[in-house]
Amino acid sequence: MLDIKFIRENAELVAEKAKQKGYEVNINSLIKNDASRRDVLTALEANQQLKNENAAETGNSKPTPEQIERGRQIKEKVAELEAELEKADKVIRPLLESVPNVFPDDTPLGGEEANREEKKWGEPRRDNVKDHVTWGEERGLIDFERGAKVAGAKFYFLKGDLVRLELATFQFALELAAKHGFTPITVPHLVNTRTVSGTGFLARGEEQQIYKIENEDLNLIATAEIPITGYHADEIIEADKLPLLYVGLSPAYRMEAGAYGKYSKGLYRVHQFNKLELYVFCKGNLDESEQWQQKLVALEEELCQALEVPYRLVRIAAGDLGMPAYKKFDIEYWSPAGKEYRELMSCSNVTDYQARRLNIRYRSAEGKTTFVHTLNGTAAAFSRVAIALIENHQQADGKIKIPVVLQKYMNTQSEI
Repeated sequence: MLDIKFIRENAELVAEKAKQKGYEVNINSLIKNDASRRDVLTALEANQQLKNENAAETGNSKPTPEQIERGRQIKEKVAELEAELEKADKVIRPLLESVPNVFPDDTPLGGEEANREEKKWGEPRRDNVKDHVTWGEERGLIDFERGAKVAGAKFYFLKGDLVRLELATFQFALELAAKHGFTPITVPHLVNTRTVSGTGFLARGEEQQIYKIENEDLNLIATAEIPITGYHADEIIEADKLPLLYVGLSPAYRMEAGAYGKYSKGLYRVHQFNKLELYVFCKGNLDESEQWQQKLVALEEELCQALEVPYRLVRIAAGDLGMPAYKKFDIEYWSPAGKEYRELMSCSNVTDYQARRLNIRYRSAEGKTTFVHTLNGTAAAFSRVAIALIENHQQADGKIKIPVVLQKYMNTQSEI
C-alpha cells in the first residue's frame, strides 16, 4: 500500500493514477477518515501525557482523593480513545489497501493495446510449423484428455522427453541465476490470506487466480512470488544484508477465471504449471530498485537468448499494470504457429507497496528503519517455455532441436 502521508500530499495525483490503472478509489473518504483518526490519536497522546503527569505528581506519596479521581477519569478517557483509535484503524485500513500503486509519468496510458514495444531480438521464423498441442499429442508427450479425466479441463500430463526438457530448463535457469547471486529457494505451496493479500493478489482481477482451501486460512499459490514476499514479513533487515536475492522453484496454481477470451490453447493458459521466479528485496530507494529491475530484465533476456527464442521486450501500459506494480516489462516470445508475439516472462518493480502491507523494513547504519522495495521476475514458466521451444526449434522432419545450453542436462541429447 502507499504511504498515507504521500496520499495526503498528493491526493489528486493518486486518484488520477488509480483511475488510469482502472481502479475507482474514494480518496476523499480516505483523507476524511485519516483526518478523524489523527484527531483521535492526538487526543490519545495528550491524555497519555496527562496520565503520566498525574502519576508523577503523586510520586511515592499517598495520592489525594482529587488525584485519585483525576487519575480514574484520565484512565477511562485513555481507554475510550484507544477503542476509538482501534475502530478508526479498522475503517481506514481497507480504504488504504484499496489504493493501487502509482506509476512513472513515462508509462504508456491505456490498456493492453497500449503496451509499448521497446526492442526485439532474434529473427522470427515465418514458415509453417505444427502447434505444440498437435506436435505433442502426435508423439504421446502431452496428454490433455487424460488430464481432464483425472482433474478437469486445462489439466494435463507431460511425458518422456518433455519432462526431461523441463528439468533441464530449470537446472540451466537455476545455475544462471545463481551465477548472478540469486539463492535457490523452495517454498510452501499453501499460504495464509494475509500473505496473499499482502502481495496484492486479492485485488480486483487477481482474486480470480487464487484457489482457496475451504474452512481453512490457506490458499494455493499462483506464483512463488507470494510466499517469497511473505518470507521476511514483520522483519527488520540490517541494511548491509541487502539486497537479498532469491530464485524460487514451485508449482503455480491458477483458476484463470474469466481468462478464456485471451489466447488459451493447450499449455499457454492452464490451471497448474511449474515455474522459476526471481525475487529481490533491496533498499527503499527508487534509483536502486529501478537499477535492479533493469538487471532482472537483462537476466530474463539472457535466458531467452541462451534458449535461442526470438522475443520482444514490452513496456506495460498503466491499465495493464495491476494493483501492486509501479513499473513492469514483459518479454514476449515469437510464436511461429500463431504468427504473433505472446507473453513469456514479466518483471515488476513493486517499490515499497508490498513491504508496507507485510511490514518488511530495513535498518540503516544510523539506526533508521525504512520499508524495503521488492521486485519480481519470471525466470521460466515451463508451460510457455515448452511452447516457445517446440515452435521455434521444430525441424522439417518434425523433431525438436534442443538448445545447446540444455543438452548437457539431457545426457548430450540434441533432439526430441
